Amino acid sequence: MTEADEVAEGHGHGAPMVEKITDFEVLEIALRELAIEKGLFTAEDHRRYTEHVEQLQPAAGSRFVAKAWLDPAFRQLALDDPIAACREVGVDWLEPTGFGTPSDFTALEVLEDTPTLHHVIVCTLCSCYPRPLLGMSPEWYRTPNYRRRIVRWPRQVLAEFGLYLPEDVEIRVEDSNSKHRFMVLPVRPDGTDGWTEDQLAEIVTRDCLIGVALPKVGVTTNAARPVHPAIRPAPGY
Repeated sequence: MTEADEVAEGHGHGAPMVEKITDFEVLEIALRELAIEKGLFTAEDHRRYTEHVEQLQPAAGSRFVAKAWLDPAFRQLALDDPIAACREVGVDWLEPTGFGTPSDFTALEVLEDTPTLHHVIVCTLCSCYPRPLLGMSPEWYRTPNYRRRIVRWPRQVLAEFGLYLPEDVEIRVEDSNSKHRFMVLPVRPDGTDGWTEDQLAEIVTRDCLIGVALPKVGVTTNAARPVHPAIRPAPGY
């Protein structure tokens, strides 16, 4: 074994060249290399897709909502054909491959809130999420505590996010899956008359698009998440 090999294995004087990886990462590498070997896609295809995913941001979803608030025709298109509406704000669910990806090209539904109805989205199985519109999902969205509890005690879980809804507001939880994704179209807040699309988009945060927050004048970032014990935590977590 050479000195370089010893360092890579952690036996030399230097730091290990490769950090310990998880079983999931080993599986991903094996599947990726096998797919490339079998000609399902090339290493260049994988690089382009990875770069595409990493640049996705929830700003696309924010623009989508702002446009729906201002343009009644676009709002109706968003409800009737969300994929077509996405193209009008520069989001093509067929990218970057030209035919979409198994994890992203799905049926998309826009959930319109009303003064008496509030939607919140979850994926109880894993972490299905409308990435072309919202970017990568936040860590808490993927946790068992959120996934298991939001469907059973939505009002209490939303309160843990700082969202307290009146009792006369119905809360409807929509469960995403591998072929069906959702995005919330929240109610436009008071005090925004005369605002431009850019101004409105600034107050539509990622959390508003998931349904764990409401748009508010002056709030342009996701609220900090203090760590505290969950009410009725999922067993074992």
